[in-house]
Amino acid sequence: MTKLIATSVVRGSYQGESHGGIFLIDLDKKQAFQTVDWNKMDIDWQGRGWDRGLRGIEFHDDKIYVAASDEIFVYSPKFELVTSYRNQYLKHCHEISKFNGHLFISSTGFDSIVVFNLKAEKFVSGIHIETNGYRYEAKNFDPNSDQGPIQLNKLHINNIYCNKDGMFISGLNIEAILSVKSPKIGVVVTLPKGTHNARPFKDGVLFNDTNSNAVRYITRNDQTALRVPKFDPGKLTHIGLDESSLARQGFGRGLCVISDNLVAAGSSPSTVTIHDFEAQKTIETYNLTMDVRNAIHGLEVWPFD
Repeated sequence: MTKLIATSVVRGSYQGESHGGIFLIDLDKKQAFQTVDWNKMDIDWQGRGWDRGLRGIEFHDDKIYVAASDEIFVYSPKFELVTSYRNQYLKHCHEISKFNGHLFISSTGFDSIVVFNLKAEKFVSGIHIETNGYRYEAKNFDPNSDQGPIQLNKLHINNIYCNKDGMFISGLNIEAILSVKSPKIGVVVTLPKGTHNARPFKDGVLFNDTNSNAVRYITRNDQTALRVPKFDPGKLTHIGLDESSLARQGFGRGLCVISDNLVAAGSSPSTVTIHDFEAQKTIETYNLTMDVRNAIHGLEVWPFD
């Protein structure tokens, strides 16, 4: 089949402990290797995942771009740190998406999308998503000025997906996939509350229905739901050590398309599951740890040899 790259977030870890990392998963050999252990000290240790862990993943010119809460890190294919980029409007970032030479970053804390020009190596624009009830509007701002949005995290935008058809965003508090064509925003499809990684897929939409412990593919006429794997509770470790009490097994987050029918989905404790949506069945499950605090975040197909 292929190799996957995954990032993880560890809820409830303490200073000096690992609070996430980067993993390579060889689906043929059924082996996983941790390539980066994230144990930085200068982070915000408040509840949830907050600044802990690594998040979205993208690739450009033989480099790996990985989002942390407020910084974009660039690695070589051998996971040597090349450089990193910061911006005042990056906070609690989640997924990232590359399109047309630009990196689109979901800056959750600012309810915004921040855009980074990969050739010029600089932040070039920002889009703030404003809401009044169920009406949304996109407001452009300059990420290099002090006139941008304030930090509210009202919508909890956790996903961005860009292709030739447009820019699509979703979040825990949006309950829809939104199509953004600044200043206009349209609703592509409504979603259950609490979803992750929602994106167009084939003739419908694909997403982690996190609150229902399932991965769903929905078209206009049909839908398929495949369950997130769960383990014997007696085999789980670090139970009760998450002070926010949000860590649980079966938390679905992280999603990537392998082929027209195969999809890889992440969950906690850090596990990657391969689903076949054409056959409507789960093919394989790869568990990285039984630490219930440790959850997959970013997930992509590995493009290098």
